[in-house]
Amino acid sequence: MPFASPADFSPIPEAEAPRDCPLCPRLVALRQQLRGEHPSWWNAPVPAFGDPEAWLAIVGLAPGKKGANRTGRPFTGDYSGEIFYSTLLKFGLAEGKYSGEAEDRVKLVGTIVVNAVKCLPPSNRPLPVEVATCRNFLEASLASISSVKVIIALGQIAHASTVKALHLPNSVRFGHGAETEAPSGQVLLSSYHCSRQNTNTGRLSAEMFESVFERALSYRSSTSRP
Repeated sequence: MPFASPADFSPIPEAEAPRDCPLCPRLVALRQQLRGEHPSWWNAPVPAFGDPEAWLAIVGLAPGKKGANRTGRPFTGDYSGEIFYSTLLKFGLAEGKYSGEAEDRVKLVGTIVVNAVKCLPPSNRPLPVEVATCRNFLEASLASISSVKVIIALGQIAHASTVKALHLPNSVRFGHGAETEAPSGQVLLSSYHCSRQNTNTGRLSAEMFESVFERALSYRSSTSRP
């Protein structure tokens, strides 16, 4: 796995960054450092995961160091994956048993997951220029899945980048449970990120997180607001 291309594991290979993407020097430097320290880890741009005919797209922030950067699959291997996949499984958006490893055979149903930034940023904080640079891949990902009706953005950075990718005005503000309709007719829903910090501080509860997915499911059969 450490020497595979992101496109090899992606449901939308045409939208993926190359394994040795050179576009963000700071992220490249960290990637090279971790390849030396942890040669068995993925340590490359993390590909999309899920259903190529999805109606729901979920946009995360970026890979976590010991999560997706290690396993090569979004939200897999760190704390955020526990609430993330348990929620998808609860609402029938995933099948299988989540174990925190990419080999657990979890399968997403009608859902695809992508990140606003494909590579691990230092301290989990990408610079604005890195988010902007990686938006080309986010735009390509969303354009590759014409069946998507609803997009959930997790966290403010993912929300802001998705707003730009959907050609929405910058006045579309982030807020938990906020929603807006894009010119394409797709609905953008926003949620606090399911990070340990947000859940441990009580900023995000399981019920709050689930409410966003309940709202998304209400759009499943229609692109217009219920």
